[in-house]
Amino acid sequence: MLSAIGDAVHVLPIVNALKRHNSANNITWLLQSGPASLVRGHPAIDHLVEIDPRRSLAPARALEPFDLLIDLQVAFKAGIVTAVTRAHTKLGFDRARARDLNWLFTTQKIPAHPKRQHVQDQYFEFLAALGVPIEPVVWNLGPWAGDPSAPDGRYAALAIGASDPDREWFADRWAAVADALHDVYGLRPVLVGAGTDRDKAAAAAIKALAKAPVDDALGSGLRPLVSILGGAELVISVDTGAVHMAVALDRPVITLMSNADPRRTGPYRKFHDLIVDAYHDPGERGPISWTRRPGRMPRIAVTDVLERVARWRSTY
Repeated sequence: MLSAIGDAVHVLPIVNALKRHNSANNITWLLQSGPASLVRGHPAIDHLVEIDPRRSLAPARALEPFDLLIDLQVAFKAGIVTAVTRAHTKLGFDRARARDLNWLFTTQKIPAHPKRQHVQDQYFEFLAALGVPIEPVVWNLGPWAGDPSAPDGRYAALAIGASDPDREWFADRWAAVADALHDVYGLRPVLVGAGTDRDKAAAAAIKALAKAPVDDALGSGLRPLVSILGGAELVISVDTGAVHMAVALDRPVITLMSNADPRRTGPYRKFHDLIVDAYHDPGERGPISWTRRPGRMPRIAVTDVLERVARWRSTY
């Protein structure tokens, strides 16, 4: 699993289960530098190999042969890394799900599944194929010894940025939520995110529009973000990796979902009552969908989010 932060969080229960099943299992994870900074030091991971397949495949080629390689990422770049990494068995998704020709690079496939599932459950199919018990689902994301301390006081973390601009909310609405968190609930709003230029522009607009003081922790880095999310009373996030980090840390998270089915990529097993679902139309039913629905973020009103905040206070 090379890249996405949310998917890296989903892989942690896999490595924990493999190590729990047999403590002698020696686990090497090939990944890019972003998620590497999140999982470096995890007790179930023996070795991290950072690789950017756009630049060089040499780190993968240099590795000693493995008994088993698990290709969890159905993307061509992951397939290329799988191709050059030596292993007795290379296990991947069934052909129907192994898009980008990923199926060409594996020697064995997990069985096809009759229904679409949450992404986390799809990854658990690899454990089932290997005869490894899935439960209990454990992330052990931290905070670990050596991580920065969480901010002082009572605060809510607001994850405002996403890799896809279509998943981002609007500065005036974030500002209204920040004011309510401060004035009604006594929570200090803390903005978190990757710190891209788009994030910084959004943060500047939010702070200009909000009447309450708003802290800015954008670009803190992933291990500091673990501490920030882990110490938050509440997390409010667009559809991004912070949602899955909050779930792993067992912090209540209000998730703003618009262009992806929350049953597939929303919070896993927890906090479903706090989802703001703009993906589905009212009363819509049907199987889990992989189809993107762009342009739906304007459907999420401030009142929708504040209703979930009230539910958080009464339930959690």
